[in-house]
Amino acid sequence: MEATRWDTLICGATVFDGSGNAGVVEDVAIRDGRIVARGVSLPKTVADAVIDAKGQWLIPGLLDIHTHLDLEVEVDPRLSEVVRHGTTTVLMGNCSLGTCFGRQKIADQEPIVDCFTRVENIPKSVLRRCSERIDWQDTGSYLDHFDALPLGANVATFVPHSMLRVEAMGLEASVSRAPTEAELQTMEQLLEAAMQQGYLGLSTDGLPFHYLSNDPNTDKRIPTQFASFKELRRLLKIVRRYDRVWQTTPIIEKRLKAIGYFMLSCGRLFGKTLKTSALSAIELTAAPKASKGLLGIAKLLNSWLFKGNIHFQMLGTNFRVWSDGIVSPLFEELPSTAQLIAKEYDDRAGRMALLEDPQWLAQFRADWHQGRVGNDLAVWKAKLGLPDNLVIRDLKLMTFDGAPITEWDGETLQSVMERLQAFQGGDSHAARNAAEADAFSNAGMNVTDDVDFMLFLMRRYDRNFRFWSDVGNASLDRVLDKLLSPTALPGFNDSGAHITNMAFFDANLMSLKLAKTRDLATVGQMVRRLTAEPAQFFGIDAGSLALGARADMVLINPEALDHWHTDSTRRLEYRDIFDHEQMVNRPEGIVDRVWIAGECVWLDNRFTEDFGQHQLGQLLRAA
Repeated sequence: MEATRWDTLICGATVFDGSGNAGVVEDVAIRDGRIVARGVSLPKTVADAVIDAKGQWLIPGLLDIHTHLDLEVEVDPRLSEVVRHGTTTVLMGNCSLGTCFGRQKIADQEPIVDCFTRVENIPKSVLRRCSERIDWQDTGSYLDHFDALPLGANVATFVPHSMLRVEAMGLEASVSRAPTEAELQTMEQLLEAAMQQGYLGLSTDGLPFHYLSNDPNTDKRIPTQFASFKELRRLLKIVRRYDRVWQTTPIIEKRLKAIGYFMLSCGRLFGKTLKTSALSAIELTAAPKASKGLLGIAKLLNSWLFKGNIHFQMLGTNFRVWSDGIVSPLFEELPSTAQLIAKEYDDRAGRMALLEDPQWLAQFRADWHQGRVGNDLAVWKAKLGLPDNLVIRDLKLMTFDGAPITEWDGETLQSVMERLQAFQGGDSHAARNAAEADAFSNAGMNVTDDVDFMLFLMRRYDRNFRFWSDVGNASLDRVLDKLLSPTALPGFNDSGAHITNMAFFDANLMSLKLAKTRDLATVGQMVRRLTAEPAQFFGIDAGSLALGARADMVLINPEALDHWHTDSTRRLEYRDIFDHEQMVNRPEGIVDRVWIAGECVWLDNRFTEDFGQHQLGQLLRAA
């Protein structure tokens, strides 16, 4: 062993190094940002700092394989919300959205604002605050600009297909016509250059509720969804040649078409296997069997028969989504509520006008009842687990959290509706207090069913009532097996997206908690699935504690992990970088320390003073 000094020596931790082992108690030494020694009873006298980590887990920095931090990184390069959860590497440019071509602003067209606002439910004021930092115009200078940022976490990025189409065609053309041959060739040239520069691959999107936010296109979906199969096949041929990754979401409206697109992964059909990372193996409340079906499809496509390499991203926690009134990503799925959401954030008058429009009201009632009321095909499909809509519309599954009447918080919308109906039926004692009696007395309508109750809430409170629903993974009992499925890809957190609706920064930690409920061997497997395995799949240098590896590491307190309940640590908090509130998750005591490039940045439930003062994380280019 070299007789030289070490910057830091971590002693007695149970080390899960990303290889999948069940954990070994040993010491780990760091020098100049790298791991330089591992073993039992390493000499403490040659270390400048010695840390007693007995009883703790030492693991590689976690990967968040699906984020929308593209704009946040410009105003908070530390990426503090993910780092505090032990995540040291994030992948950006997902779902066809990103900033690698610059602002792409022409006249009054703002593609970044237009695309991100409704797809990721980020207010326009926040997006503009972030996009003002953009001073590049091409994929090369975008990667180069990271050298000047005091990055906390490492970053890697996809080429976003919507933005690629805008760059080649212009925004209006990208959602109104097919590309010309010259425009297709431009897309191919831009993508080829990006692959040479080290981008992870290409991201596309097929979800039916991803709409543009600016007039005159508020009824149109984002540009990637206007691409033909032929266009995707041509572009993915380039990604395939470089052995990069296609990140995509399924075309859930047309399930057979979605399977056909997934077959683009198959080497048997296209000469060479295409690595494909798709959303998502979440067990949806409205379609609980869908995730099992997707994992089964991946197993078939990855077999020798098709020679594919497709994996479905998996969320390691409950898929809890908050709504501000009717404003949430899920209600974009219904045509009527999508019209409400399309109104500008402050356009209360516009929303109120819709809520009194007889034609809109008829559409809303039909949308709310579709697949739930009657005996038609939609109802039968829902009973078979193949619903037309995935949005939760059962008031028993919707819980107030930020209600206009404080006492409603923690109650289901169903409970409050039943009291209102009793009050309107003549039971004056049904109202719990004066505030509730006042609300019930001024309902302005006779509430006969759940549609009427939602109309009452929206008319009286507009966006000023909040509730949540567990849209997927409502029971965590089956999540662990899915996380361990060979065709699943854990590490999906969606960090930076839907800033008032979701808070999944914690999904990796929850994955570790679930693994620990089985045994330490499963913890070892889960660490590998959250570190070395995705790093290898996406072709980046991360996720390992091997000698010579960058010292991106996390010290976990397993006892604190046992006692943590993630729903109790999610909250809405004002963040000055956005001048806006954001859903965050703030567990304490689980992540004991975080090192990035050998420097401790998180200690004693707070960031160290030097964090963000100079660059620690770096841009990771695909190899």
